[in-house]
Amino acid sequence: MLCDVFSSRRKADTYLYLQHGADFDDVPEALRESFGPPTKVLTVNLAKRDQLARISSADLIKHLKETGFYLQLSPQQESLK
Repeated sequence: MLCDVFSSRRKADTYLYLQHGADFDDVPEALRESFGPPTKVLTVNLAKRDQLARISSADLIKHLKETGFYLQLSPQQESLK
């Protein structure tokens, strides 16, 4: 399965994964408004990867099939004390 990865211009380190060729307009409206205009950063062949940065290919494929998208938010930064 091919997957397109988009970055958000509004939220740092926030990415939206869609099945290759899927339409951004099919993402829920509230998410589209919060995410802002998408910038495509890459297309990934999930069949050739076991793991991406923060999710396994198997889990990503499951999300894409069930909801049509996967939203990766920026990791929580640990407070430095």
